[in-house]
Amino acid sequence: MYVEFGDIGMARQVFNEMPERDSVAWTILIGGYVNRCCDMNAARRLFDQMPEKDIVVMNVMIGGYVKLGDVDAANEMFSKVATKDLLMCNTMMGGYVKNWDVGAAYRLFVEMTERDMVSWNTMIGGFIQTGRFKEATELFHRMQTENLRPNDVTIVGMLRACSQVGALDMGKWLHAYVDRNRYLVNVVVGTSLVDMYCKCGVLECAEQIFDQLHDKDVTAWNAMITGFAMHGKSVKALELFRQMQHERIQPNEVTFVGVLCACTHGGLVDEGKQYFHSMVSEFGLTPQLEHYGCMVDLLGRAGLLEEAYDFIKGMPLAPHTGVWGALLGACKIHGNIELAECAIKHLIELDKEDGGYCAILSNIYAKAGRWDDVAKVRALMKERGIEKKPGCSSIEVDGKVHEFGVGDKTHPRSEEIYTMLKEISRRLTMHGYVARTSEVFFDVEEEEKEHALCFHSEKLAIAFGLISTKKGVMLRIVKNLRVCDDCHAATKLISKIFERDLIIRDRSRFHHFRQGICSCGDYW
Repeated sequence: MYVEFGDIGMARQVFNEMPERDSVAWTILIGGYVNRCCDMNAARRLFDQMPEKDIVVMNVMIGGYVKLGDVDAANEMFSKVATKDLLMCNTMMGGYVKNWDVGAAYRLFVEMTERDMVSWNTMIGGFIQTGRFKEATELFHRMQTENLRPNDVTIVGMLRACSQVGALDMGKWLHAYVDRNRYLVNVVVGTSLVDMYCKCGVLECAEQIFDQLHDKDVTAWNAMITGFAMHGKSVKALELFRQMQHERIQPNEVTFVGVLCACTHGGLVDEGKQYFHSMVSEFGLTPQLEHYGCMVDLLGRAGLLEEAYDFIKGMPLAPHTGVWGALLGACKIHGNIELAECAIKHLIELDKEDGGYCAILSNIYAKAGRWDDVAKVRALMKERGIEKKPGCSSIEVDGKVHEFGVGDKTHPRSEEIYTMLKEISRRLTMHGYVARTSEVFFDVEEEEKEHALCFHSEKLAIAFGLISTKKGVMLRIVKNLRVCDDCHAATKLISKIFERDLIIRDRSRFHHFRQGICSCGDYW
């Protein structure tokens, strides 16, 4: 009883006064130290004194270590247990996943003679967490072949995986499964469907499901507002926010990230300022670093770089990489070298390993033709072992996700892809297209720069899509970085020449290309 109410001192006193202590008494007190006090050292001392240790107390200890993040200690104890029950295996597997060691988790999963829904969901979730969509999908299908019915946790996890890689076909299959099994009564599953369709570029379906949801909570509203914002539907996002207030749903911090992003993509500077200030004045919310980052992005994209810099200097919180990164990105758009150099100093101090920021500064110097400065940045990156995150794009064709890196030649249809790239280049040239070579940060001939731009990952994905789908089929591509100016301009023309609608989701928003026009209006 004392343990239940958190009085571990009195519980220990009663324990010490007991003439005989059975395993239950030992386990209760150890559990008190683990769950009530989060004191694994005290729990371990008591555990070591326990004369006979059964599976129950071992589960308590291993669960405690995992809960507090000491997976090594949990693993050490786990490896010494001769007979492991299902609870212990599930706990340890969860610990491995928590520690990002999905390989160890899967080895344990394979070795387990008994598995329940927690086992399957933990392993599927581990694959999703580490971006291994293919393995997660295979395990999900294997689960069904073993006559196990996925539950809400499974469905939500798989929908999240589809959202990450833009796997629309798989997402639609899950939606059909949800409808067949009447999962939509659950607002969590419904919200996950809204999020999946938004992130796969099908706003109409997302909006339809959102409208059908009963008892929508703030998370559901946030998913739809953010969806509109990502697609550049700023007016609709703000209208939905006002409707949310009308229905007396209290917005939270996540809501305002979506609202401010909507203002950013729509160039709505005054509205963004008003919403930012209303967080405190009307809703009693304290702006977080993400909100300050949104404001810097809003001001910077609009060309108000000095105001953005002053905004950073006036922040009550220490700016993080997102804030300085937003300023650096704006400097790239508007060619402000002085503020870019200021931003990069802070970014290198905050994150010494991300070479993406240095690459942006190189691009800014390259656009200005300052090749000596480009060389200095490259030398700095080499000296400090800093590497730029490689560009990667994925496209789903016939339910399978295909990934491409820059200049990638590993795909089985690589020869056909590069033949199509040549055809794309030829037809672009015929239509008067001139490559935007200013962003290639090497002091080489123009022809070499154009060659380098041809093999950006999204162009490879587009080429694969063109050879793998019928004429008129929309191509949907996900890229891990911001689409460069050249790829953006080229894709607009490709959509017109090849009569294809294309949707590219880059790091910050969606671009809908149709008949030579992009939905972003070249403001991104």
